[in-house]
Amino acid sequence: MNRNSILALCLTALLCSCASEFNSVYKSADNTYKYEYAKQCFAMGKFSQATALLSELVTVQKGRTNAQESLYMLGMSQYCNKDYEAASATFRKYFSSYPKGDYAEQASFYIGQSLFQSMPDPRLDQSSTVGAINAYQNFIDYFPDSPLRETAQQRLFLLQDNLVMKEYLSAELYYNLGGYFGNINANTESNYESCIITAQNALKTYPYTSLREKFSILIMKSKYELAQNSSDERRIERYRDAEDECYGFLNEFPESAECTTAEKFIAKCKKVTGD
Repeated sequence: MNRNSILALCLTALLCSCASEFNSVYKSADNTYKYEYAKQCFAMGKFSQATALLSELVTVQKGRTNAQESLYMLGMSQYCNKDYEAASATFRKYFSSYPKGDYAEQASFYIGQSLFQSMPDPRLDQSSTVGAINAYQNFIDYFPDSPLRETAQQRLFLLQDNLVMKEYLSAELYYNLGGYFGNINANTESNYESCIITAQNALKTYPYTSLREKFSILIMKSKYELAQNSSDERRIERYRDAEDECYGFLNEFPESAECTTAEKFIAKCKKVTGD
């Protein structure tokens, strides 16, 4: 038998021994023994085993000395095991049960941190993003002097960027759909108008976003396209509105690569309005 085969056999035997030991502990009626073993698993990075043991122990430990630590350690085991949804729920349970507990500050932070780790793509539903924002904000309100405050604030900015990006992608989609009428709702006349409304609302909600120029470009281009596709009775009015938007864009973003586009639009608007 060669050396590799011997090592493989030894490893298999070790794994079987560990599994057998865990099963023995799991089935044990000695909760103190289970708890100490769960702590050992957590310290060794065996988070699945720690989670399995602690999930049972948090119920029987309720009202006892180790209840707080058991619940917090369960949340951390779930978090380290990347079960972020379960971790967030456990940390939330800890904070509601022990708002002044030994681990209250950490638990409050990790409610948001768990949701942050599962932040979805901007194109998807952003319920967890909103939940994380609220959780981090609550943490900052409860623990304004925490050393974790700066991290929470940085996370808040990233989460807000995700919401802003979702709005930008929606506005951009409306612009790209252009004259397509299959998705027009009763509140708007065209996709260009929907783009303008979406972009303007985003800028009102997030006035300091790094995407401000991109939103402004969409608004400017959409107003010009809207003017071009307007009925005769609204044509002049909309060309003037588009012209004003272009001047506003040039004033706010004089170094933008789209300044040439704004100037071109202004010249075309003047030809129509006669101004």
